[in-house]
Amino acid sequence: MKLNYLWRKARPGRLLQALLLAFMLFAMFGPLLNLLIWTVTESWFYPHVLPSQWGLKYWYQVFSPYSDVSGSLLTSVFIAVLSVLVCLAISIPAGFALSRRVMPLRVLFMLLFLIPQAFPNLTVYMNIARLFYQWGLNGTIAGVVLVHSVHGLMYSVWICVAAFSSVDPLQARASRNLGAGPLFTFWHIVLPQAAPGIVAAGIFVFLESLDEFTGTFFVGAPDITTLPLLLYNASMSGNYQVSSITALILLVPSLLFMLVINKFMRPEMLAKMGK
Repeated sequence: MKLNYLWRKARPGRLLQALLLAFMLFAMFGPLLNLLIWTVTESWFYPHVLPSQWGLKYWYQVFSPYSDVSGSLLTSVFIAVLSVLVCLAISIPAGFALSRRVMPLRVLFMLLFLIPQAFPNLTVYMNIARLFYQWGLNGTIAGVVLVHSVHGLMYSVWICVAAFSSVDPLQARASRNLGAGPLFTFWHIVLPQAAPGIVAAGIFVFLESLDEFTGTFFVGAPDITTLPLLLYNASMSGNYQVSSITALILLVPSLLFMLVINKFMRPEMLAKMGK
């Protein structure tokens, strides 16, 4: 009797938990399922619940030699790689310097890299576009790379600071005591230990640049067309099949790189974030 009473008492709570779990799963995976359905849809009109015609016609259209998707994808990857190189060229020396607690105004310098995130992106990019137009950088790869790099510096600098902060200082000190110079110690002792964090910072910048739309729209359009811009144009024209396939192309590298980041982001490095 007591067991039956406890089971009846706990049943509403379990039902509520199951409903909440089902709602969370639907909220997370429902849009993704809808995206996947549109990628293999050829005809889908109201009031049909499911597509009336399935097929891969739009996949052939997207990857045809006459499509803009391949060129936009190459442009996006090229800009993302350049943005990674620019960010790491700044972030590695900056992260190494800012990882030293004795550096004067260290906290102020780290906060400076957060300033671009403190203002609405739309107003910032509108003013950047006006300045770049005066400097002749509008509609150029260089202008888009600069915008993406400014946006990605926050991730790369803060992650690099955490990566260098997690390096064992005793090994660098032992290297110097044995007669090694500062450059040799940095390249052969410090940098290899911080390399996983630097790789993670580069991946974050790459993914951020690959998905960046607002900055590219104001600075690069119409001369520079990246994959997010192509996705926007396809959505605005009502071509949901092409926009869904383009979104899926952008989603795949994000998922793959997140698995890589999960491998490289060590617990001791994550503990140094923001310190």
